[in-house]
Amino acid sequence: MHEIEPYFQWRDYYIASNDKLSPFYRRKYSELDFTHSIYNYVIHPQWDDIESETLFCKVLFVDYDKGFAVIEFIGEWNDAIGNDIRQLRKELIDPMMETGIDKFVLIGENILNFHASDDSYYEDWYDEIKENGGWIIALNFRDHVVDEMRRHRIHYYINMGENYNHINWRKVKPFYFHKMAENLIFKHLE
Repeated sequence: MHEIEPYFQWRDYYIASNDKLSPFYRRKYSELDFTHSIYNYVIHPQWDDIESETLFCKVLFVDYDKGFAVIEFIGEWNDAIGNDIRQLRKELIDPMMETGIDKFVLIGENILNFHASDDSYYEDWYDEIKENGGWIIALNFRDHVVDEMRRHRIHYYINMGENYNHINWRKVKPFYFHKMAENLIFKHLE
């Protein structure tokens, strides 16, 4: 797992540690010191800690004019034991929403498992952003993770599933990615 880096090809367009509005502003990173781990596996030092034992993230891109953010994840999303959605809301999502972000793409290619609790944090998140036309997409999550999320009704609040999997988002420049995400939403509504 230590070789899995967050996607870095968009660093010419956005770096969260340089963004004064980012919760990760002025965060320092090392390429050599592996200080975080998920269970017994160290992870690449470029991942950001959200005070969860098993879930880490990287904000890949933010467009404040469009209210749009792309966040990549690694690890195990565990609401049952660690209440990871609460930690994610507290450490990242709520501060981003305070800056006007209401459209979120969550990239889950490196989410290995999901353990649910209840859906109230997801429902609250959705309710807070939908009034302004906001939305949440779970992009490229593994099928078993999507199945578990669906069993616990998370899909009522986050767009996920077949229409949002196997998307080659890396070939798109970040400022076009917003349009691509909106097209996925509208395609799903049809």
